[in-house]
Amino acid sequence: MLNAVVISVIVMVVLSLLRVNVVLAILFAALTAGLVAGLDVVETIDMLVSGMGGQASTALSYILLGAFAVMIGYSGITGFLVRLLINALKGKKAFMLLTIAGVASLSQNVVPVHIAFIPILIPPLLHLFDKMKLDRRAVATSLTFGLKAPYIMIPAGFGLIYHGIISGEMQANGMEIAITQVPLAMLLPGLGMVVGLLIAIFFTYRKDRVLTPETEVESEIAATSEVEKQSFTMKHFLTIVAIIATLVVQLTFDSLILGALTGIVLMFGFRVVPFKQGDHFVNDGIKMMGMIAFVMLIASGYATILKETGSVETLVEASTAYLGNSMLLAAILMLLVGLFITMGIGSSFGTIPILAALFVPLCLALGFSPLATAALIGTAGAIGDAGSPASDSTLGPTAGLNADGRHNHIWDTCVPTFIHFNIPLVIFGLIAAMIL
Repeated sequence: MLNAVVISVIVMVVLSLLRVNVVLAILFAALTAGLVAGLDVVETIDMLVSGMGGQASTALSYILLGAFAVMIGYSGITGFLVRLLINALKGKKAFMLLTIAGVASLSQNVVPVHIAFIPILIPPLLHLFDKMKLDRRAVATSLTFGLKAPYIMIPAGFGLIYHGIISGEMQANGMEIAITQVPLAMLLPGLGMVVGLLIAIFFTYRKDRVLTPETEVESEIAATSEVEKQSFTMKHFLTIVAIIATLVVQLTFDSLILGALTGIVLMFGFRVVPFKQGDHFVNDGIKMMGMIAFVMLIASGYATILKETGSVETLVEASTAYLGNSMLLAAILMLLVGLFITMGIGSSFGTIPILAALFVPLCLALGFSPLATAALIGTAGAIGDAGSPASDSTLGPTAGLNADGRHNHIWDTCVPTFIHFNIPLVIFGLIAAMIL
């Protein structure tokens, strides 16, 4: 329990729950991890800063996507979507939430843009959510489900990458499993997330929720929605062209940065937005996505400290010493270790290689089948992605839902997603490990 991972994650969670700014919470957690691991303050800061570059590309792409999203909002094209939803979904909260979860799911495989769609789709809908008295915690849960469940269950897009990492790392550590078998192993844990989503929509957050009085920003969004009630124009058509071009460039070159830059240049080039207001759009984009970008930079530095000091390996090795020959106890402990590691690192994909190297020999010794081992490693990597203050599965939804300053990252996104997804993942992952 004195391991740097455990102590630093507890520090991060406690500070976050006390409403300390998430950047400061992660920074203090990183300092704690370094000090517990035997580094001094200067060494810890140096390692933190050196590791921040690991997410520099992602951070820059989010800033550019924020500016592009502001331009799209300026064009008025989102008004048509808002009016369509108002007419089609009056009073149909559950259908609205399931639709949002479905759209988010498509962003992981059919059109693999990850969280890039959130700042474009969600802010214009905030006024509609408030008119419907829709609980934004339910929206956050739906978005996080769509960002996470597909890569757990579906072998396409990001899911194919995730399953490939699981299969490849298991084989590299001495246990053969075909990549085509991994979806079967991850089916039960994924169904656990479906159960969590349905509980959130139909039980936990089904009641009306009225937020505090409108802020200036929210009023501007509402006013913009009124202005957008106009006929389809050439400006709207050119905006759609820019969006499609952005998607094509991103998928062709596998670069969010190039995609976002393409969209921004076309919006200026088509004169959809005035060039002289460029500073305004970029500043608003930074305002919308700058927080998530900087959190990811700090989180990358924090993850570097945990990895470079050997704290993750120490945690796993110390935990396995208490297992004996109990497969049930081993499965529970592996899932909990995965929770702490992913909560700290904030990346399921980055956690798998670490877990596989240490869990595969243990699973071989205890007699777990390849399918059960894949379920344990895949679930242990996924647990903590939802609910982590540093994960883009929570930062993305917050960036969209907090466009009017009335959505708290920790209490309105992290806590709801932690409860509704991590608990089912532990239960269903444990069942999968025992029956496969």
